[in-house]
Amino acid sequence: MPPELTENPLEVSDRILATGEIIESFNRVTNKVSELDEGISIVESFSHVISFDTGDELVCFDSSGAMTGTAVVEALRSWSEKPVHSMVYTHGHVDHTGGSGAFAADADSRGHEAPQVVAHEGVRHRLDRYELTNGWNNAINRRQFGGVAPSENLGIGGMGARFLPEDALWPTVEYTASHELAVGDHTFELFHDRGETDDHTWAWVPQHKALCVGDFVTWVFPNCGNPQKVQRFPAEWAVALRKMMAYDAEWLFGAHGLPVRGAVNVNRILEDLALALEKLVGDTLEMMNANESLDSILHTVALPPEMIKPWMIPVYDEPEFVVRNIWRQYGGWWDLNPANLKPAPESAVAEELSALIGGSSKLVERAQELAAVGDLKLACHLIEIAAKADPSGQAMHEARAAIYQQRRDTELSLMSKGIFAAAANESAKELESKEEG
Repeated sequence: MPPELTENPLEVSDRILATGEIIESFNRVTNKVSELDEGISIVESFSHVISFDTGDELVCFDSSGAMTGTAVVEALRSWSEKPVHSMVYTHGHVDHTGGSGAFAADADSRGHEAPQVVAHEGVRHRLDRYELTNGWNNAINRRQFGGVAPSENLGIGGMGARFLPEDALWPTVEYTASHELAVGDHTFELFHDRGETDDHTWAWVPQHKALCVGDFVTWVFPNCGNPQKVQRFPAEWAVALRKMMAYDAEWLFGAHGLPVRGAVNVNRILEDLALALEKLVGDTLEMMNANESLDSILHTVALPPEMIKPWMIPVYDEPEFVVRNIWRQYGGWWDLNPANLKPAPESAVAEELSALIGGSSKLVERAQELAAVGDLKLACHLIEIAAKADPSGQAMHEARAAIYQQRRDTELSLMSKGIFAAAANESAKELESKEEG
């Protein structure tokens, strides 16, 4: 049984910021509501929903995902039964938009008008793209979250045929650079900046001196390098964080992780994240400008341990992946290895190498030796060559499943765990099919 969580997320946030120690899980998916201040609530989910009472109506930031939307609405309704006037999408990811159908159904059941949906104009283009790449995005999520234990309760299992839920609400109010949303006695100043996505919104709420920042702050290392997703924007992310610092906000509300109170704490977190991204961008571009290869950069650029604070541990994305994304943004896809410009099929290269050393069994044997002494990076290269040279070999699949499971167990970030677990499962399923055959 996982340890019981502290009921009030602010208590957890305050303690971690005061001590610098991680005392309990802080990316919480409880689907429970907490009042953070008079007129402000959070439902902690995947993603959170932050709500403001503006007098007669509510304004909500994000809707959570399809698997959690109904539970989020039920929790919100235990805090307030007022109509939801507006829902602001911080960006178009499905864990932020997929639960909107539950909000629409709730409005209909109460005789309320469906909430207007406010978003940057890029959200509509993202949702269009999801429709075009439905199968690809489902496959990505199966790999990305395949290494997650069910106890994490992320509400991402059981994906159906549609990546974007059919009942998801599309934007009804769109803006380009900035937008002022006035509801009741509140004003929400919305701004667009690129960071995790190209369609991201963050907001300043002057009545509470609060920042609502979506995935610009998530209490993990910035999701700015995801190996399976489209381009992210680390330099612009850092610029956005520094814009937020200018407000000296008393509240910081992200869409994952913990809420933060107090201007000193808010700016501390914003600056720590900005500094890390700025260093990765600066060091990578310095090497690119010296015509260094991607391989050289990946094995040189890193963050010193003292820069990794408790609110930015790489348990989801990681700095190495961000470096790759910087390369992709500024340099394209070629890694400076001439052989990789117009390569032979991987299987042909693998067959040739296998023949030169006397068979794929030698690759398998050496991969197992390397894994046994902890050199999993090299072991994975060799077992993949063996897999391409002898894709049906039983001994190869046995070794491959074991090596990738070992690697999955030693990794910290969810993205690495998911991809390595997927590789292990591929070989495990191949072995099962051989037994059944």
